[in-house]
Amino acid sequence: MSIISTMAQAKTLRLVTLEYPPYEYTEDGQLKGLAVEVIKRTFKTMQQPITIEVLPWARAMRYIRDGSRDAVFTAFKNPERERFADFSKQVLMQQAVSLFVRKDSQIEYDGDLNKLNQYSLGVVRKISYGLILDTAIKNDTFRRVEEANEGTQNFGLLLNQRVDMVASTKFGGYHILRQLKRNEDVKELPVSIQNLPSYIAFSKVRKLTKLRDEFDLALIRLKESGEYQKLIDDYFKQ
Repeated sequence: MSIISTMAQAKTLRLVTLEYPPYEYTEDGQLKGLAVEVIKRTFKTMQQPITIEVLPWARAMRYIRDGSRDAVFTAFKNPERERFADFSKQVLMQQAVSLFVRKDSQIEYDGDLNKLNQYSLGVVRKISYGLILDTAIKNDTFRRVEEANEGTQNFGLLLNQRVDMVASTKFGGYHILRQLKRNEDVKELPVSIQNLPSYIAFSKVRKLTKLRDEFDLALIRLKESGEYQKLIDDYFKQ
């Protein structure tokens, strides 16, 4: 009882994030998203109270650097950020970059983008899809590359047969198709182009490495129990 009481009285942890559907986004004044659900569930099992604030990304990272906030998600790991943040060892969200095609398409992808040189590709302007696809686009690997201003417009190119395939993060693609109510008209090719792991990162100034380790253990348990995958599956059934 004493341990539970101590945890229940834990100081509220102040988290920051950004608008990045389907991982975290505001809708009708409420914060939603895959990563938000996983974060809330994990900290709930730890009996650790949290608040989540949506901020522009540059400001969110500045607050972690100077210790104004406790942790940020979802963050890609790099040496510069690791100087001021303690990243979770467990991956919070695996952001796979995938190719989507129309349901009746005969296109196959085995990991070699050069074999897709006869097809046109839709992408969102000024978005990075990871080093592998970015390099292929730069090297004119595809027959034609069409640029859209945002993700929904990009899938519109595919649905209107303007391009043969589009690139998107896996969950981002499914989120758009769900909004368009066109899940049955498009399929994801089974081999991902690249996996980009993202994490929760705790401010070093706040000295939260012990809490970070507890979060990792709680997230491991969430994954092993099947609840992590259920959160993802249930999200796309809504």
